[in-house]
Amino acid sequence: MERTERLLDLVALLLDSKHPISWPELREAFKADYGTGSLESCERKFERDKAELLELGIPLTFIKGDDEHEEGYVVDRDAYYLPEVSLSAEELAVLYAAGSAALGSGGFPGSQDLAHALRKIGFFTDGPPPAPKVRLELGGVAETKNLPERLDALWSAITTRKSVTLDYFSPHSKQESHRVVDAYGLALRRGLWSLVGYCHLRKAIRTFHVHRMHRVTVNASKPRSPDYEVPASFSLEEYVATWPWQHRFHEPIDVEVLLTGELAPLAGTLFPSTPTSDERGARVTLRATDLDGLLTYVLSLGAQAKVLGPDRAKARHRELALAVFTAHGGVTS
Repeated sequence: MERTERLLDLVALLLDSKHPISWPELREAFKADYGTGSLESCERKFERDKAELLELGIPLTFIKGDDEHEEGYVVDRDAYYLPEVSLSAEELAVLYAAGSAALGSGGFPGSQDLAHALRKIGFFTDGPPPAPKVRLELGGVAETKNLPERLDALWSAITTRKSVTLDYFSPHSKQESHRVVDAYGLALRRGLWSLVGYCHLRKAIRTFHVHRMHRVTVNASKPRSPDYEVPASFSLEEYVATWPWQHRFHEPIDVEVLLTGELAPLAGTLFPSTPTSDERGARVTLRATDLDGLLTYVLSLGAQAKVLGPDRAKARHRELALAVFTAHGGVTS
């Protein structure tokens, strides 16, 4: 077992236990680390682990037993270092519930890190926080065989900056390709997890849907040395579209849209851009890499949404509006 993993598991075991854990119990729980070899070597390894945990602000204390109490090791609650968290009980409750929902979904990366974070919240509040006045579920995540294992592998690659190899199925070619990818980030959108990273085959940043991955392997060589650096200019939002006009199909174009009447006060909700208002209504300027995606969305808002420019966007907007008009027999209601 890797040392970092052993330390995390050791802390988790002590925090979850309702009683002090004896040295024989620790040896049984960590047979590969404290239960093999000479007793002296195992004790030295445990002492080194205790010292490292102390440096991290997590002191282990040995409690002597008596007629009423068991003896063993515990985490010293009074001396357990945690950065000061200025959150109310209600805020901690919502945070704990959201984390629990994500962990319970079975489709969330970094599940071990999240579980440890929830244990810390429970430890800090002297037990699980009260349930918030809200129901939280992470439903709608696309079902994929081995999804949790793939997400955890990708999360590990991202946090340690290790390359991954993928067997990736393309719905266009109906074929599987072998890729080596420098993993930059993960995003969940509309129930689908996507990996964004530098593809060594395509020599460019690409987006990969996790449900199309048939195999994920993290580079195991030199585990303590990163394989790459993430460019300072990289932004996950640029590659995983949130709005239909943000899909990276074409060169970007800035489009100005005017909202009038009842739509004007809703501009900040309808578009991810800060609106400006005048006597005509509310204006928003949007950068589109899929012009038709934006114009179709504007058309769906009705006659109170108009495209002001540039000319290419206005002309295409008229074409799409005419096509809709014609498709409905040229009849207005």
